[in-house]
Amino acid sequence: MNAEELRSKQAPLKQRYREHPEVALVTLRAEGRVGEGIRCKLQTGKALVEAGLHPATGGSGASACSGDMLLEALVACAGVTLQAVATALGIQLRDATVRAEGELDFRGTLGVSKDVPVGFQKIRLEFDLDADANEEQLASLVRLTERYCVVYQTLNRPPGIEVAHRVSAR
Repeated sequence: MNAEELRSKQAPLKQRYREHPEVALVTLRAEGRVGEGIRCKLQTGKALVEAGLHPATGGSGASACSGDMLLEALVACAGVTLQAVATALGIQLRDATVRAEGELDFRGTLGVSKDVPVGFQKIRLEFDLDADANEEQLASLVRLTERYCVVYQTLNRPPGIEVAHRVSAR
């Protein structure tokens, strides 16, 4: 897809969202079902994934780890956003690799230390870019990728999360 094709696909959407802001609000959903052996099965848009405990918390490593999936979602979103922004800016990417790594201290997760937070303490996002672009263009590309990447922005400025529960009839 080139810049003109991208603009022609997005222009009517942008116009519609300007005229009717309420239609721009979309609710995405995910659902999982608890399985055997401390696992949760969830249907992604393309495949069934079974998540389980990370080996550092007693898991076998045979199931997907939610922490890995979070980093994978960041990489996927940043990669797609990078391509869209490069296309819009007319920057031809010959190759690009997006990498994320995050540091967790499992003492928090396992309740070993109340002083250690549960969750990632630091996440690093890296782009290796091969393009005919100068340093200023590449800096703009990365800056705009950060600005428009949904997962990056969600992690960077976390929304409030509401938690509810229901009791199923027995």
